[in-house]
Amino acid sequence: MRLTKLHWLSAVCAFALISGLIVHLIASNKSQPNGDKYQVLSQNHLAPIQVKNQQITALTIKLAELQSQVLRLNALGDRLADDANIPEKEFNFNKLPASGGPASKTLLVNDKTLKQLFIEIEGFESELNYEEKQLQMLESLTFGHHIQNNGYLSGRPITKGWLSSYYGVRKDPFNGKPTMHKGVDFAGKENTAIIATASGVVTWASKRYGYGQLIEINHGGGLTTRYGHNKDLLVNVGDVVNKGQNIARMGSTGRSTGPHVHYEILRNNKQINPIKFVYRKGK
Repeated sequence: MRLTKLHWLSAVCAFALISGLIVHLIASNKSQPNGDKYQVLSQNHLAPIQVKNQQITALTIKLAELQSQVLRLNALGDRLADDANIPEKEFNFNKLPASGGPASKTLLVNDKTLKQLFIEIEGFESELNYEEKQLQMLESLTFGHHIQNNGYLSGRPITKGWLSSYYGVRKDPFNGKPTMHKGVDFAGKENTAIIATASGVVTWASKRYGYGQLIEINHGGGLTTRYGHNKDLLVNVGDVVNKGQNIARMGSTGRSTGPHVHYEILRNNKQINPIKFVYRKGK
């Protein structure tokens, strides 16, 4: 059968209509975010309304995550501002910063596709992650300065008790033979508070042969303190402790004849006589 011009025109129109429909479907499919993270949005068997509802749910969840992250940043910023004694009016993290500027062309949010919104949200999330890392770094530096300012070793490692054994050669309490005692002992009642004699970072908080339950604190500058024979440990490895902070409770664990704390000071990993630091006046 010979096709007339009208038939050719109808065929071309039908082809154009079908092609446009296919392109529209492909474009609609591409407008959805890729990856497993948003896989819930690409279920082709769902009705359009269901898909749209799931997209809105995904955006709502992402918004809630960002809000939680902003709250963490605000709390961290408040703590840093408080530690640095910054006036409250100068940095108030609970209020939006003042802003303004000349009027410009208004952008319609409705013109943006869901894909564009997700891309912008992920970009904002990356910026928040970067800001959080920067604040955490500032926090570490702040704590580092705090340790330096309070890292002066002085005083006794107990709140109550008495000096029961000095540094140097003594008779071993178990075999009676002369042995080197590389620390000083402070005796007292069980559960008496053991305190840090300077600020620092806990590098050991567990059992060690001979010491029983031991705590070791690095104070920087090559100085380390040890607190042995504890009953209970109140800090963990990695904790930043302050001068005078309770770190343990007195006990008699390890090689011990009764409740006391064995106190050592090490300079560059070698024990030195702690007695001059014990009677040293604090800054």
